[in-house]
Amino acid sequence: MQQTQSKLHVRNLRCERQRRILFDDLSFSVGAGEVLRIAGNNGTGKTTLLKILTGLYEDYEGEVSWDLDAWPLFVSHKPGVKDQLTALENLSWLTNLQGASVNSDALGQALAVVGLTGFEDTLCGSMSEGQRKRVNLARLFLLTSPAWILDEPFSAIDAEGVTLLESRLSEYVQQGGIVILTSHQSLQLDQPVTNLTLASSR
Repeated sequence: MQQTQSKLHVRNLRCERQRRILFDDLSFSVGAGEVLRIAGNNGTGKTTLLKILTGLYEDYEGEVSWDLDAWPLFVSHKPGVKDQLTALENLSWLTNLQGASVNSDALGQALAVVGLTGFEDTLCGSMSEGQRKRVNLARLFLLTSPAWILDEPFSAIDAEGVTLLESRLSEYVQQGGIVILTSHQSLQLDQPVTNLTLASSR
């Protein structure tokens, strides 16, 4: 994947929720092969900002302009899986949401990569929070997209999972992908990381 022209421009962004200004006059750009980490205390608007970038929240002022040949992949901080489906069924469902049709062998391989070998036919309702989160993150080893928008991807996963995910992010960025994520922890990637800290709401 080489997305050499991919770019995001954010200009003069302002968002107010419940009479609280989350951010005002916020401007930044992110290009292909770059990583933007959004930090800040709870309630500063990190998740809202990601939803604005992905078109999931529209009550804001300012400009969000993507220059991409496909829509970004958004992975929420919640596991986003259905309890009544198995890990394999959930991963198939999640990839289908992106308009991708992936065969069962590829789905199983992705689950193996994230450490879920032997759990393919386990109902997600009986899994731990970390295992459920890994099912969702397995999409990052299956789907192609010019940009990944990730909300707290390291929450609820162990140190081994963190190392695995950091390695995958580095690989993706090396290939020209854009990564924008929220995280309370610093990142150990092969590429430089730009940090954007949202101030406390007022």
